[in-house]
Amino acid sequence: MKLYFKVSILGTLALLLYLRVNAQSGKVPPFRIIQPDGKIFKAEELPFGKPILIVYFSPECEECHKLTYELLNRINDLKNVSMVFITYTSVESVSKFVIDNNLRKYTNIYIGTEGNYLFVLKYYDIKQFPFIALFDKEGNLIKKYYSKEVNLDDLIDHLKGL
Repeated sequence: MKLYFKVSILGTLALLLYLRVNAQSGKVPPFRIIQPDGKIFKAEELPFGKPILIVYFSPECEECHKLTYELLNRINDLKNVSMVFITYTSVESVSKFVIDNNLRKYTNIYIGTEGNYLFVLKYYDIKQFPFIALFDKEGNLIKKYYSKEVNLDDLIDHLKGL
């Protein structure tokens, strides 16, 4: 039993180290999310060759709804950007968020939950919502925006340079 406990702790520490090293490598994290229709969507399914935005949010977060509204108001500036909305909440709450924000009509928006796995949340050590990670066409991290730091004009300017 003691050996099992030690192996479990070592495994957890190794995973945390792996997450930290890869988070610093500056690439799109290898996430997996469950979409509202129950299908699993993986990072490798993203259409690379265009910029990527990962938005970590909570459907209960007022700032997240505001950010989504602002992003949709600038959708013409974002039409060539793959946007991935990831949360940890239930599929039902994601479905409600999709309906409330009329997200189904946007083919460049992917949304789902990582559930209790919390891979992306830990990968970026996210403490507040919303969080945005901006990647170039090759999947290289360009900039991270934490919570109230999100400035849409700055984000759009960075995207125009890609």
